[in-house]
Amino acid sequence: MSFSEIPTLDLAWANDAVRRPQLLAQLRHALVDVGFLYVARHGVPEQVVDDMIKVLPALFSLADDEKEAMNLHNSPHFLGYSATGAETTAGQADRREQVEFATELSANWTPGQPVYERLRGPNQWPKAGAVTVPGTDRDVRAVVGAYLEALTALGEHFLQLVAEALALPIDALLPFLSDQHRLKLVRYPGIDDNGATGKLQGVGPHKDSSGWWTFLLQASPPPIGGLQALNRAGQWIDVPAVPGTFVVNIGQAFEVVTHGVCPATTHRVQVQAGAPERFSVPFFQGVRRDLTKAEALGLRQHFETTFSERFLDAAAPSESAEGRKIDSPFLHGRYDTWGESQLRTKVRSHRDVGRRFYADVYDKYIHDED
Repeated sequence: MSFSEIPTLDLAWANDAVRRPQLLAQLRHALVDVGFLYVARHGVPEQVVDDMIKVLPALFSLADDEKEAMNLHNSPHFLGYSATGAETTAGQADRREQVEFATELSANWTPGQPVYERLRGPNQWPKAGAVTVPGTDRDVRAVVGAYLEALTALGEHFLQLVAEALALPIDALLPFLSDQHRLKLVRYPGIDDNGATGKLQGVGPHKDSSGWWTFLLQASPPPIGGLQALNRAGQWIDVPAVPGTFVVNIGQAFEVVTHGVCPATTHRVQVQAGAPERFSVPFFQGVRRDLTKAEALGLRQHFETTFSERFLDAAAPSESAEGRKIDSPFLHGRYDTWGESQLRTKVRSHRDVGRRFYADVYDKYIHDED
């Protein structure tokens, strides 16, 4: 876990009988010892990625009233637009604006169902034709739909490779998946010369709580960067943009399922004063909202047997002191389902939405550490 660089895996090796065992060995190392990796030759069509990269500036160039019309505070599903500073991480406002989308589903929650089922629901979109890929008629709805479809397929393929690398049946991890995956289109504004110096929080230190795995497109070309991962020694390691790749990292639920063998690595984004704007697109592979901790821990015997050294070391610190401070409600909290721990995280990050739609649980989620 005291890694000094992020490994790159060539997923095309999965189709080569000679190289597939090498790929699985590299993947096993990345899963157990790093928690972050790049994937290259991943099979997502170039056109799908290019369209996403090209549509981002147009989306964030919308007028303020057009952004407000799809503001996240209108959505009990936490989908829509958030202005810079609207979301908080590690107790501080994040310096980014973003639009959150998800697999397009209808809202079917009714009183009496678990409150976390309200997370399931439809997207908010700009007006038809308001945001298109420059020079084409492909609008943001089509671009996001194609991207979600492609990343959903990549995620399922990757999860089968992960299972094989961890000596599990190839489909063992698929039943944990949700019917809805989430996507953020993110802009980190450039910092002008208004007196700001040094580095500011783009998004604070955290472990991903919005999905099983995260697949990140760093949509601005190098050297524009800012993403960093925290190793066990407490050192922040740069994760620079590498064209043609996705950055992949482990979410909190996967750490639970693997009994800590595959840890969710703390990471952050810092924005350098004087740097240009930066775009990124994280895709969060969804976890079943009704997944209980008891179900999540059901593979204990396998991981205890196959990775006995990791269990023997369980009493030793598995990360730096800074990493142990990160809020991880499903890992360490009092909530028994993934859905409720995720809802709690979202309410704490978007308190205006929590007060509006979740007043009956708002105080519990906000003050559960008091």
